[in-house]
Amino acid sequence: MKSTQLPVNEYAAYYIPYINALGEVTLMDELEISLHDFIHFVQNIPMDKFDYRYAEGKWTIKEIIQHVIDTERIFAYRALRISREDQTPLPGFDENDYIDNTSANSRSIQDLLTEFSAVRHSNLFLFKSLSEEQLKRMGTASNAVVSVRAIGFIMIGHQKHHQKVFQERYL
Repeated sequence: MKSTQLPVNEYAAYYIPYINALGEVTLMDELEISLHDFIHFVQNIPMDKFDYRYAEGKWTIKEIIQHVIDTERIFAYRALRISREDQTPLPGFDENDYIDNTSANSRSIQDLLTEFSAVRHSNLFLFKSLSEEQLKRMGTASNAVVSVRAIGFIMIGHQKHHQKVFQERYL
């Protein structure tokens, strides 16, 4: 399935920019392509930018990478539960509380990228293991209905959103 074929009733309206930013991609291909694209992009950022904040109270690039990792883990957990027909409503999370409780800025960029790669590879295995029926399953997360396949596209869109933020505000 292509991202442009994803029915809008399978995700919340606030995810529309993430889905639209993908263009016309397939889930499995783009999960892998965007992994390599992100790592290559980050490796080309000048070293002096990783701890830079463009304004008071804004996250550093290292913190944003940690945020992308944490969020992808949460999305994967949601996808797993919904794919297994668990209909328990899944809560949202406060991204600022998560960043406040990390040590992202004391980590090396290579360590963060290695972790991102490991998480994405794990998620590739998860999504590859799911049948078409499982990918179409719907559940509730953050008080909104979402399908498993939409979660996969949202993961990619979220990553691309932050990559764009790097370009526009940090570089």
